[in-house]
Amino acid sequence: MAEVTPTKQRKASTQPTLGFGVPATSDPHHFKVTIPKGNGGKVQISEYLGLQAQSDEFAVIDRVLLARPRWTKIRSEVQRTFNARLKAHSVKPSSWKVGDNMVDRLLGKELCVLAWAVEDMDMDKTPVAVRNWLALRPEERWWLFGMTAMNTGGMKDGEKGWRLALRHALGDVAQSDLLKPRSRKIVANKYQDPRLPMLDLFGG
Repeated sequence: MAEVTPTKQRKASTQPTLGFGVPATSDPHHFKVTIPKGNGGKVQISEYLGLQAQSDEFAVIDRVLLARPRWTKIRSEVQRTFNARLKAHSVKPSSWKVGDNMVDRLLGKELCVLAWAVEDMDMDKTPVAVRNWLALRPEERWWLFGMTAMNTGGMKDGEKGWRLALRHALGDVAQSDLLKPRSRKIVANKYQDPRLPMLDLFGG
C-alpha cells in the first residue's frame, strides 16, 4: 500500500465547501454575492445568517448594492486574496461567476468593508482603497465590519456614520494620520506591496 504523504492527508481531511470556503452543511452562515448578466446591473452582497437567525424575517440581511464598474475594479484583487487564504487552509479556491456566489462568513465581512468603502467613492480612488484594504489584517477588517454593521450595515446606509468613515479612511490619501506605518512587521505576499502602510485603526 502506498504511503500517504502529509499533503494527501490534508486533502483527505478537508471538508467539502461551496464557493469561497462555505461549508457544505445544512444552512451555514455565509454571504452571497449576486452578479447579474448585464453590465448595467448592480452586484448585490447579502448576509445569510443560517441557523443563527432569530427568525425567518431576519435570516437575510442585504448589505450593499455595488455598481458593476465598481465591482469590476475590485473583483480580481479580492478573488486572488481570498483564494490565497483558502489555499493556505487546504480549501479549494473559487472564482466569480454570473449568478450567485457563496462566500465564507468571515471573508464576506471583509468583502463588505471594501464594498462599503468604494460604493460611492470617486472611481479614481478605488485602486487606493483596494491597496489600503489589502494592508489591513483580517481581524482588522472583521472589527471594521462589526462596528459598521451595528448601525449602518444596510443597503441604504451609505451616506452616514461608519460608512462615510470607511470611504475616507480607505480612499482618501490625504488621511496621513491613518496611513502612518505601524511599528509591527508587515508580512508581505505576492498580492501585497510590502512598502504599503497599515491603517492605524487600532492602538498598540
